[in-house]
Amino acid sequence: MADEAPKTPQRDFDAERMAERERRRAERRRLLASGPPSPCVSVCQMDPMTGYCVGCLRTLDEIRDWIISTPDERQKILNLLPGRKERSGL
Repeated sequence: MADEAPKTPQRDFDAERMAERERRRAERRRLLASGPPSPCVSVCQMDPMTGYCVGCLRTLDEIRDWIISTPDERQKILNLLPGRKERSGL
């Protein structure tokens, strides 16, 4: 096969890096699909007094980390929301 370029250490490294990246993405997609759904209601506005989103009552950190959180971590956040709603008056 004269058209095939010889494999170099850099090509092997790049292929391994891309395969690992895809494996991590697949794992995140699996975790996201396996746990409770996001409480987002597409009303994304942070209340300056409480630090909570007006729509879903999560903090910026909770919103940012939702996709990488485990199902148990997401459920813990969801369990906090009713109390936040009551205390904040949102």
